[in-house]
Amino acid sequence: MIFIIMYISGDMILGAYLLGNMAALIVKGSRTERFRDKMTDVIKYMNKHDLGKQISKEIKGHVRLQYETSYNEASVLQDIPATFKAKISQKLYEPYIKEVPLFKGCSLPFIKQIAIKVQEELFLPGEVIIEEGNIADQLYIVCYGKLEDVERSENEAEKCVRTLEMYSSLNELSVLCNIPVPDTVCVAELSKLLRIDKQSLTDILEIHFADGRIILDNLLEGNQTRLRKKILESDLTHHVAKHESELALRLNFAVYSGDLYRVKRLVASGINPNNTDYDGRSPLHIAAIKGFADLVQFLLQKEARINATGKLLFAVLNNNGNTPLFEAIKNGHDVVVSMLVEAGAFLDMDNAGNCLCMAVAKGDIEFLKRVLDNGVNPNSRNYDLRTPLHIAAAEGLYSIAKLILEAGGSVSSKDRYVLSFTYSFIKPHK
Repeated sequence: MIFIIMYISGDMILGAYLLGNMAALIVKGSRTERFRDKMTDVIKYMNKHDLGKQISKEIKGHVRLQYETSYNEASVLQDIPATFKAKISQKLYEPYIKEVPLFKGCSLPFIKQIAIKVQEELFLPGEVIIEEGNIADQLYIVCYGKLEDVERSENEAEKCVRTLEMYSSLNELSVLCNIPVPDTVCVAELSKLLRIDKQSLTDILEIHFADGRIILDNLLEGNQTRLRKKILESDLTHHVAKHESELALRLNFAVYSGDLYRVKRLVASGINPNNTDYDGRSPLHIAAIKGFADLVQFLLQKEARINATGKLLFAVLNNNGNTPLFEAIKNGHDVVVSMLVEAGAFLDMDNAGNCLCMAVAKGDIEFLKRVLDNGVNPNSRNYDLRTPLHIAAAEGLYSIAKLILEAGGSVSSKDRYVLSFTYSFIKPHK
């Protein structure tokens, strides 16, 4: 009996040893072993730092959830080429990203790049995504589930101020504008979120610069007044303004060079043809100054603003600057003038009197003829209440005076010295 007991005990120990080793060989390097080792390390870490039961429970639940759903892309797509991974990501995530209000109106290439960069994450009910007052560096998009914006009052009571469901975005103000998160975001139901880090999003915006302005407008839309001011003072605003300024210079330089092919490429890449440079000049201003009819036609097709004013240093049209039509008239480009007028351009000259009187003083009859032909009032007055006819009479400019009279110039206008143009003409030129 003793021998049999010892024999059976030894057999059981040997069997257990063999089965244990076989099981270890089977699970060695497997997902189960990695999960077990990871959970052991997590438990040791939490015990070492005495994190408390609630935090420990949440962490272990999240690690277990990641293990149970770890059949995803990380392992399945490990050996698939990057091009196929990109196509799969676009197929899976593009429909969600298109519906996000933050990206409303953004270009399709931008949406595709976001879809390639996002990562899936699952969260259990009760988990906290971000706490109030922190600066986030991860932008989240809700695929499914339910999250809540929780606001804490002075007595530490929590109140749900907003529910976040499918297609909502989290931390956009904090990620894009470096603004602290206004509320704590908690998970109410099992949720799947797409995550993209701040650096990846910034890199994409560097390439698709035109979408930066769209995102900024979407951020401003519907936000509270106190947040609108912070958004307008944020790094994103300065970044967008800097890019637009640099791109406007590049486009204006291409127009100045008369390079229609390059202009088309720049506009096709997303540069707004209405952006202006440091002098407030749009590409249409430059094309009108240089008299490039083909460029003017192309810019008009791209809905360039025809009556935009450039804040030029020596602007003589009005206090706001010169329009493309005025620049074309001033530089004698009649073909461009005709194109602009047909497109609806007009001369609205606040200081037309000064402009006309200066032209008369210079004897520039061609400029006067073009301006008067485009509807400028020949009786416009300068700061001394003098009309162009006063100046022509005083200087004895017969041909110019005749031109002004034919355009409807008044012979009875008086300046602030109460001298009619007739007296001004007769006295020095009797």
